[in-house]
Amino acid sequence: MLKITTWTEHEEVCLKLEGDLVGTWVRDLEECWRSNRSKGGGSGVCLDLTGVTRVDDAGRYLLALIQETGARMVSTGVAMKDLLESIARDWPRARTESKGWVALPTARAADAG
Repeated sequence: MLKITTWTEHEEVCLKLEGDLVGTWVRDLEECWRSNRSKGGGSGVCLDLTGVTRVDDAGRYLLALIQETGARMVSTGVAMKDLLESIARDWPRARTESKGWVALPTARAADAG
């Protein structure tokens, strides 16, 4: 189960996640993020991951995409900090001709998965 709480603070849309970012709940986060991002009118997005207990590959990929849009990620604990560091390492920004910035896995990340 994943609980998502949203609010606006200092011109930033905040999404607090609690529970497991796995399975169908990944899609719920994506829909919530896209909806709040479009309503925000250019304001920043912050994801509070302090209450997240598990993240599967789909959740990890979504976090990488959200982070690539410039969202600020807040976490505590070794596991979440390691996750965010691995996302930054394994999904660097890559320029494509017509799509702007997108997250692409590095060869190392693709080999490991």
